Amino acid sequence: MKLSIRNQLPGTVTDLTPGEAMATVHVQLTGGQRVVAAITRDAAEDLELTGGTPVRVLLKSTEVSLATGPTDHLSTRNRIPGTVTRVTTGEAMATVRVRVDGGELTSAITREAAQDLHLTPGTPVHALIKSTDVALAIP
Repeated sequence: MKLSIRNQLPGTVTDLTPGEAMATVHVQLTGGQRVVAAITRDAAEDLELTGGTPVRVLLKSTEVSLATGPTDHLSTRNRIPGTVTRVTTGEAMATVRVRVDGGELTSAITREAAQDLHLTPGTPVHALIKSTDVALAIP
């Protein structure tokens, strides 16, 4: 199956906490970062997720925010450090490529945001992804 989702990072489930309707799934990416996904309990059961299950973390580029300053006091669970490798701007939007340990992420943000953050190749950033914006797939 081919997907339009630009960001697909391999990892392994390290922990799963099921709730009544939702489950939190902790994944260690091959680059060493940890990502938390909040998915429905039904989805976790359908995927038969347990500790050690290999997964692909799927992140739509429009759901990846970028920060250039401190990120200590945010409710966003997933904060992946990286370095900008490319910025492509259009009239309204920009796509920003970010090298992270073990891979690369693409973020689609407004052109104005890219300018306000002074994003250029070499800029250190944190990719911010809410746990509810993370999808999981079984390879």
